[in-house]
Amino acid sequence: MSSQISEIEQEQLIEKLEIFKIHGRDKRGRKILRIIGKFFPARFLSLDVLKKYLEEKIFPRLGRKPFAVLYVHTGVQRSENFPGISALRAIYDAIPVNVRDNLQEVYFLHPGLQSRLFLATCGRFLFSGGLYGKLRYISRVDYLWEHVRRNEIEMPEFVYDHDDDLEYRPMMDYGQESDHARVFAGATVDSSVSSFSMRCIS
Repeated sequence: MSSQISEIEQEQLIEKLEIFKIHGRDKRGRKILRIIGKFFPARFLSLDVLKKYLEEKIFPRLGRKPFAVLYVHTGVQRSENFPGISALRAIYDAIPVNVRDNLQEVYFLHPGLQSRLFLATCGRFLFSGGLYGKLRYISRVDYLWEHVRRNEIEMPEFVYDHDDDLEYRPMMDYGQESDHARVFAGATVDSSVSSFSMRCIS
């Protein structure tokens, strides 16, 4: 990650994009830290600013009770949203021990083939404390509701659009078809519920 804007501007950017948001609970009643990977401006954030933001704004709000992370990987591009392996390890190491111990589950939505392979080969070595064993891959939003209270979680519209893509182009799950703008001849999608906030409770 590299910094091209001031620290204050970086913090404001994190807040504005709502990359990290604590809201909702899973089926076991645990708080959820939702992370939207596509919103992560890796090219503009410094590691120090990110760690400071998490330490001051996120970790204290998680309290001392068990919680879960919902990581939305939909639309993540390595050149735009991926902070790098060393940065991921540094962020993980900076998490206080009590917070790390209270992390019970990581719901990984729309993982894709490359991320699955990466975590399968390197996850155990990069992340200590059994984090790899807490990963739960979720390939569709509908499957997420088996674990998370759906009326308490908001999702950006592009997450649902990606689910629609996967229904029509299932090979995207296996990395054998690119994820770009859809061109479906005669394909129809029910648009009766289309707003950001309402699709999560439909």
